[in-house]
Amino acid sequence: MSVVDSSFDHPMKLEEHAAMSLAGGIMQNGYQCGMLWGVTLAAGAQAYRLLGPGPQAETEAILVAQRLVESFRARYKHTDCFDITDMQWKSSSKRQLMTQVLKFFIKGGPIGCFRMAGGYAPVAFNEINSALSEKHIEASALPVSCAAMLAQKMGASDLHIVMAAGLAGGIGLGGGGCGALGAAIWIFGMNSAMTEVKGMEMFPPGAEEVVERFLQSAGYEFECSKIVGRKFESAGDHANYLRNGGCSKIIEALAGS
Repeated sequence: MSVVDSSFDHPMKLEEHAAMSLAGGIMQNGYQCGMLWGVTLAAGAQAYRLLGPGPQAETEAILVAQRLVESFRARYKHTDCFDITDMQWKSSSKRQLMTQVLKFFIKGGPIGCFRMAGGYAPVAFNEINSALSEKHIEASALPVSCAAMLAQKMGASDLHIVMAAGLAGGIGLGGGGCGALGAAIWIFGMNSAMTEVKGMEMFPPGAEEVVERFLQSAGYEFECSKIVGRKFESAGDHANYLRNGGCSKIIEALAGS
């Protein structure tokens, strides 16, 4: 996120710092690479700069996110952190976790992740520019995005609402880890005003409780496609689902963050 933001000459220190909680696939749960979460937020920021607030910007953020997911998958074959790293960070014991971490370092995992970030950032920058320069499709009426809807309920700014929009449906309607959860964790991090990371701590205090509240409302499923029972075909399909009350229980649970 930081590299792409800087490429647009718009660094966003608070937003980028809060996005750390999405590392490892939503607080190390493995659902979508943290790079995808971060670059989708960066794309939403650029959509806001070009289009301002509202359904058009939110719709474009979703469409750009779809292209980012596709380009990431084409380049790395997988989109989930646990598939890319062959790691299950949320092990049942500290001993298992240490074994996982040791395995990750022996295999050169951190170096591989840094190389991925360096290689994918310019690809993402070009995808965002290309997508937002094309003719804009007709936008649905609000609400367009579950993640944007959640951001609004949490009192986020117009900028942050559009930034979150592309996370809808599991990032670009991809069906992965819930976009509303990702948005909630990100906004929670910004609201916590985390100014430094102590030791190995990456997440603001209370973030685990946000995840648990989500899981209780989502039947202990992380992935959008499993929660909903399908993938969304388009931004309009997702918007119709929201208007009919879809995911309202999850959004209300997370809005208490």
